[in-house]
Amino acid sequence: MDKKLPKELEAELQALEEEVKRLAGRIESLHEENRLLTERMNTLSAERAQLANKNMMVQNRVESMITRLKGLEVS
Repeated sequence: MDKKLPKELEAELQALEEEVKRLAGRIESLHEENRLLTERMNTLSAERAQLANKNMMVQNRVESMITRLKGLEVS
């Protein structure tokens, strides 16, 4: 096994500590990004459901109008 001088070991430990801090910061930012994306996804899902419901209501109204117009044609 290589015996390192204390200064080399200290430098290596310092580099590892900096890398751990950098990775911890990255994890924190990814958690925040994930939270924001989840929030956005939930908002968009609710919006989509609302639009689908409105679309169904409009489709029913149009079909009703068509049925009434066909009834007027027959008369």
